[in-house]
Amino acid sequence: MSRALRIDVAFDFVCPWCLIGKRQLKRAVVQLQQTHPHQVVSINWQSVQLLPQLPAAGEPFAEFYRRRLGSDTAVHLRQAQVQEAGAEVDLRFDFQRIARMPNTADAHRLMRRAVELGGPEQRERLLERLFAAHFRHGEDIGDANTLLTIAETCGYPREEMARALYRDGRPLQTPDTAASSVPQFVFDGRLLLSGAQPADLLLRGMREALGFPERRRLQA
Repeated sequence: MSRALRIDVAFDFVCPWCLIGKRQLKRAVVQLQQTHPHQVVSINWQSVQLLPQLPAAGEPFAEFYRRRLGSDTAVHLRQAQVQEAGAEVDLRFDFQRIARMPNTADAHRLMRRAVELGGPEQRERLLERLFAAHFRHGEDIGDANTLLTIAETCGYPREEMARALYRDGRPLQTPDTAASSVPQFVFDGRLLLSGAQPADLLLRGMREALGFPERRRLQA
């Protein structure tokens, strides 16, 4: 019986490249299991709050990106780049529906509590639903009531999940060894890939971590 492959993925809910990377990783896992159907892959989602300085209520989305990128033209170009990359994995981002750039600390706390309470499939539903809430439906995932309603739709007890939320914009506490950029993929704690990498490169990382022969190897 083959050993399980652990993949740690650093992410934040407001990073479109994290969702694109998630889709690419899913494709890579499918490809791996087509040739090795009994291979177990364990994916561990590592919370990273990219914007801890945001107030609890967040900031207006359009103003935030205009200030960050310098002009409306730069914002449109960046969003077009994201849409193009998303289309490759059947994703479409509805940026026009996003009213606020949220503080994601409580969204990550919700996800951490979900790891303690639910199984892998239930956690996956919640993770997907939180990404969709922000990028497709324009919901405010910095709002506690929104988060708890989403958790309920995924089968989590509202009162229990509510205890995990701070509701005050306090930055998320992470280990000193936490990633400083997202997305980041670490295979078996030793091989690292940063950015929304294509599925073939992620597959190569998995195969190398498992000790399968590769023509070209990644750097550990």
